[in-house]
Amino acid sequence: MELISGEDDCLCQRQTYCVERPVYTQEYLEDQLNLRKDEPKSLIHKIKQSCRCTSKKAKSQLYSFLPILKWLPRYPVKEYLVGDLVSGLSTGVMQLPQGLAYALLAGVPPVYGLYSSFYPVFLYTFFGSSRHISIGTFAVISLMIGGVALRIAPDEMFDIMPTNATNNTFNNTEARDAMRVKVAAALTLLSGIIQLCLGILRFGFVAIYLTEPLVRGFTTAAAVHVFTSQLKYLLGVKTKRYKEPLAVIYSFTAVLSNITTANVASLILGICCIILLLGAKEINDRFKKKLPVPIPMEIIVVIVSTGISAGLNLEESQKVDIVGKIPTGFSPPGLPDISLFKEVFVDAVAIAIVGFSMTISMAKIFALKHGYEVSGNQELIALGVCNSVGSFFQTFSVTCSMSRSLVQESTGGNTQTVLAAIVMVNLKGMFKQFADIPNLWRTSRLELSIWVVSFLASVSLGLDYGLLVAVTFAILTVIYRTQSPQYRILGQIPNTDIYCDVEQYEEVKEFTGIKIFQANTSLYFANSELYVSALRKKTGVDPAAILIAKRKAQKRHAREMKKANKTEKRAVLKLTNDVEMAVKHELMSDDPIIDIAANGRNGISERNMHEMPSDELEYFMTPVIGVHYIILDFTPVNFIDSVGVKTLKSIIKDYKEIGVTILVSGCSALVVKDLTRLHFFDASNKRDILFHSIHDAVINCKLKASSSALTSSEEQVLSSDTQSQI
Repeated sequence: MELISGEDDCLCQRQTYCVERPVYTQEYLEDQLNLRKDEPKSLIHKIKQSCRCTSKKAKSQLYSFLPILKWLPRYPVKEYLVGDLVSGLSTGVMQLPQGLAYALLAGVPPVYGLYSSFYPVFLYTFFGSSRHISIGTFAVISLMIGGVALRIAPDEMFDIMPTNATNNTFNNTEARDAMRVKVAAALTLLSGIIQLCLGILRFGFVAIYLTEPLVRGFTTAAAVHVFTSQLKYLLGVKTKRYKEPLAVIYSFTAVLSNITTANVASLILGICCIILLLGAKEINDRFKKKLPVPIPMEIIVVIVSTGISAGLNLEESQKVDIVGKIPTGFSPPGLPDISLFKEVFVDAVAIAIVGFSMTISMAKIFALKHGYEVSGNQELIALGVCNSVGSFFQTFSVTCSMSRSLVQESTGGNTQTVLAAIVMVNLKGMFKQFADIPNLWRTSRLELSIWVVSFLASVSLGLDYGLLVAVTFAILTVIYRTQSPQYRILGQIPNTDIYCDVEQYEEVKEFTGIKIFQANTSLYFANSELYVSALRKKTGVDPAAILIAKRKAQKRHAREMKKANKTEKRAVLKLTNDVEMAVKHELMSDDPIIDIAANGRNGISERNMHEMPSDELEYFMTPVIGVHYIILDFTPVNFIDSVGVKTLKSIIKDYKEIGVTILVSGCSALVVKDLTRLHFFDASNKRDILFHSIHDAVINCKLKASSSALTSSEEQVLSSDTQSQI
């Protein structure tokens, strides 16, 4: 290779290179290279290798399962300790009121939100691989749990109605709450087991099917659900909690229909809390670089509002609902009710996947920013341990909280009305995701459709069925993309080996007699027919149409020949009679005999030559297309299946019948293996039709065309010499 440097000011753009090498077919290239010999290993050998235990392997597995053993001995106390203490205190101050608030979403008493803010966080310290995310209660997961608890233990089951004020209400409420705690614990245990199993089986890749637009649309819909569910607490309105499809509309309608019963004191207190929380968040965001720690407005609001409520006795004087007494200490561990597994299995799967998706997405963002790696499989194991073990202490499912994680990373490291205000204000970031719509409209309409479907389905059908619909639609978009690829005809940038779309650049030129076709997709059963159709349309060469036209021309020619033969027979009969008359006449006269028969035959022959071939026959029986070679660029092809191989064979056969040669370029090693395994290569399709690159295939076509033209010229010269000698 020879490098020729140009001007120094544009060195990267002016450099050129010259390469001199043979034209490589795939077969010739493989002959020139020595393949590494990889001895196939038996299944038993692979099992033995995987089960073999060495001290190094055991140590690696232990460090992978318990990451704390790896980072704790190396912890730089002087550098990190102060920042981590500040970060931990700031995050903990946020976690306490959020735990209380999100417990209401989960349909359990607030104290269980505090349990969920302690046990899982403690366990994640040992098993988690991310250094910056905050594990704990989260609005979306809490709302999904609350939906399940409401379905299995509705108020009606315990004779609790919004307007019911009987003497048994208190006891019935305790029974309902106890049942909902059982449901939440069983759901948490099952979701934890699912996450743990997926992590052990190395299923961390499942998160890729939850695309970012899907997750953002889903969480935005969850924010709508959460906001709607908290309106009744903010306004002090008594309504039932809905779970069925269109629950958002029913809940909102119920609140509006009872708006006249709103508690003014609750509304004023809630609005004041919202203003304080939004103001503090704005200050924290704007001055986060100057503030040593964020203003803990949430805990301040809880403390102040609790003091005001107690001092003014708002429960008695203004009928403001309060959380009530929160028990001190921890409840003893107990086995969750596994008999509920059958009823909550589908919901557990959804919660397990959504919770993991939230965690791994935030963990990857922080890992990329701070230069370390996180393991999707280990995060599944960590969440599985947190949820399954935590469920024995009556916690509900946890995941990564976006707001707390941002606080934790940036810092280096109680009335129902107030809790509703805290929940609503913490939805601010989720509601900002509506800004995705104009952005996706400009960048990717298909991803916008995923966002919109995820949002609308989750709002209208509920979070569980909405997630199922969203994932199904996302998978359908993948199928749609493979069935709607971009098809192009490529041409050469002059004097280079670079080939681009001829419709995109004016400078790109095509070669005479050569078409280069490219599809940016693999060739398999779902798009094989579309591939063939696009090939015919883009190249302008349809073998089936040409063959049909030829057959029609041949039939027309046969009819003309048949008609001409009948005419010739009648002419010969007439000629015979004329000759006989002429012979008799000659015998009676002395004039020389005229060769009437010869003249007659010459006349018939000349007339037959004019009538025999029609113009259409001449058009179709000679090469009527200007394309002699079609190169299929397989550079974007990742795989090919048996249907794709049959399609490729059919393409080669059909175009060969009309005199067009098909070549294939840019096949990857995996595609060549697929072709070999599926018996593509045979006597009709040899390996010499595969070329290493488009340019190799083009040069081969030009050489063959030149050789063919030279041979044709020599034959014409030889024919003319022969005729002249005659």
